[in-house]
Amino acid sequence: MHYIWNLFVHPTKKIREIKQINESVMHHYTYCMLLMAAIPVICTFIGTTQYGWSLADGQYVKIALITALILGIIFYLIILGGIALMGQLIYRMALKYYPNPPKLQQCNIFISYVATPLLLSGLIALYPLVWLCLLVGSIGLVHTGYLLYIGIPIFLNIDRVESLRFSGSTLAIGILILEILLGLTILLWGYGPKLF
Repeated sequence: MHYIWNLFVHPTKKIREIKQINESVMHHYTYCMLLMAAIPVICTFIGTTQYGWSLADGQYVKIALITALILGIIFYLIILGGIALMGQLIYRMALKYYPNPPKLQQCNIFISYVATPLLLSGLIALYPLVWLCLLVGSIGLVHTGYLLYIGIPIFLNIDRVESLRFSGSTLAIGILILEILLGLTILLWGYGPKLF
């Protein structure tokens, strides 16, 4: 997908394109968002059923196929819920504080593009070493924060000083939501086999 390359190489140009999309192509961007959200789910499914989590000294914990499938579906819905919640947050904040806010669907597309590095870091779950997942996930989170900081002033058409406050509060809430998602993920993948 060429948009991923452009997002990493020319992020300001790509964010301007998101701001300008019309209703006729929004379904395409929504479809891409649904595919991107599936990357960490599919990779985690493969990694936990084929290799297992490496917890310590060569011990691997595998999850049964049917359990991993159920947990994967729940995980996918949680990721989509987190993206929708962040899109709703940006929309509500823009609606309250700025005269020409973008549409809700544009906010959802914007946040899904911003979250792309974090979602792509889910590729590492194909071989789920805890320390490696934490490292790559942290790199994805840093780049996501970078995209948020450079994207908010372009997307909302506000100055840099105002965008710093907006993107800082959005990032803080986003990290809180990520922490909740990580907690739910640990509960699902850790205790899920016992629950299902």
